[in-house]
Amino acid sequence: MKEEVGIQQFIIFCLESYKEDRKISGAEALHDFERYDVINYLTDGFEVLHTQGRDYIIADIKDYIYHKQRNK
Repeated sequence: MKEEVGIQQFIIFCLESYKEDRKISGAEALHDFERYDVINYLTDGFEVLHTQGRDYIIADIKDYIYHKQRNK
């Protein structure tokens, strides 16, 4: 249960950070996360990703989305 809360907080942190970095609305950021399955990516990689800095995480999310877009 405690880890679930940590993962949820991490996802919210990532969503807010991504939104601020891209200068888009929360709805647009959530749309990107849902469209490209970012939430599952963050959940699966939580153990490693949550130890990284904000800039690294944002770059990783953007790279992940970029590759998902190219593979569609």
